Amino acid sequence: MRTFSVQTRSRTDFIRIDRQVAETVRDCGIRNGIVTVFIPHTTAGVTINENADPDVTADMERVLDRVVPWEGDYSHFEGNTAAHVKASMMGSSAQVLVHDGKLKLGTWQSLYFCEFDGPRAREVWVKGISEA
Repeated sequence: MRTFSVQTRSRTDFIRIDRQVAETVRDCGIRNGIVTVFIPHTTAGVTINENADPDVTADMERVLDRVVPWEGDYSHFEGNTAAHVKASMMGSSAQVLVHDGKLKLGTWQSLYFCEFDGPRAREVWVKGISEA
């Protein structure tokens, strides 16, 4: 397993992590197989989505804020219930196929680290499995 750090800049932040994951795949020598990206935080997640238009992540943030507003009738004493719910909606892991040493993402796809309780220093855990 390999790890790398991500520094988020705001309460909600979508950061492309394709480059770091691809470097990990290369460093591990995986030619063909699968890589799992895991986020070990309860107020952050990971997703695969469009990378061509920055309005996509801005729209995702708007929709998530509308569905799970920061202010609500929440019981969690830390005041970050919305971040926990949004992280659960995104998920804590994503898997990507690896072929000829490269991530097999669609033309417009990228991996995004999804911050919902920032800004913070975060970790991303990556584990690859090679074909036999």
